[in-house]
Amino acid sequence: MLFTPATIGNLKLENRLVRSATAERMADAQGKPLPQLAGLLERLACGGVGLIVSGHLYIHPTGRAHAEMTGIYADELIPDLKSLTDAVHAADGKIVAQLNHAGMHSNAPELNEKIAPSTVSPPYIETPARAMTIREIDMLIDAFAQAARRAQRAGFDGVQIHGAHGYLVSQFLSPYINRRSDEWGGSFQNRLRFLSAVARAIRVQVGPEYPVLIKLGMMDGIEGGLTLVEGAQVVAQLAEIGVDGIEISSGLGGKKLPRSKGIRKPADEAYFLPFARAARPLTNLPLILVGGFRSLGVMQQALQSGLIDFISICRPLINDPEFPNKLRIGTIEQSACISANNCWPKNVGDGVACRCPLEKISS
Repeated sequence: MLFTPATIGNLKLENRLVRSATAERMADAQGKPLPQLAGLLERLACGGVGLIVSGHLYIHPTGRAHAEMTGIYADELIPDLKSLTDAVHAADGKIVAQLNHAGMHSNAPELNEKIAPSTVSPPYIETPARAMTIREIDMLIDAFAQAARRAQRAGFDGVQIHGAHGYLVSQFLSPYINRRSDEWGGSFQNRLRFLSAVARAIRVQVGPEYPVLIKLGMMDGIEGGLTLVEGAQVVAQLAEIGVDGIEISSGLGGKKLPRSKGIRKPADEAYFLPFARAARPLTNLPLILVGGFRSLGVMQQALQSGLIDFISICRPLINDPEFPNKLRIGTIEQSACISANNCWPKNVGDGVACRCPLEKISS
């Protein structure tokens, strides 16, 4: 079942394996992608994954999460972004652009202060963030929409709104972060308003047929945060606001739930499957599940359960971009990735890569 065709909206995919977004850290100081990023994406497409989700692209200069993050905030970046999609399409692959604003997690050197739905200073951010003005909210809604327009012009096969992991969209959804008393906060529907406005504004720019996905954090995992019950309520309304597919994740402030490090056996895999179980009765949209998948048997079992439609993986593809092809032809049945979380570069210019000791990977 893993290697059967499927669709998300009108996006036709050759198989049900999705490369989940990661920060490739392959861009210059202005967010212009470096040639090595096109090479990485080309290798992923050649490796047989059905759909690539790009690393998160910042939609406005105030929303850059870290150094070497790729930008999509200006039309001048479109030709360079097109070099990425051209590389993927030349290898017969498909790619969607993940659109993001970091909010309270922004780390842009030109920022005098960080912004968030409310004035907050949770323990996992270095400096406090101030509450956004109405004008800033309207400006960033349009920035998401313009970024989607640029993605379409650059040849991406769709876009994915980043609504997880404590970034701006998920900050608006979270009652722990969003403590506003106006129409943008308070009640569940008010906290949903920003995401709804972003999705609808994107639709105006890209039209009714262009695939629009979301990566949704269904639960914050902290006291006073978004609960799984409310996360499921978000899922129930996504089709109405123009979303075509949902990638399920979790966690606020960089913390994902349950533990995502040290996956050594099949029982450790598919740790977000209970979230899919909560989401499935509430939507007919395709569900993409991330969360520790490493072995063919677990992937097949999850698909055959009927709870999800696609498997999303990231670190196994950092370890080996050819992983999907090897699964398909039966060379291997499990990733060599040991989930030690040693993918991040230590030096500028290194980019994301597997840095685990070879003897541990092969053992």
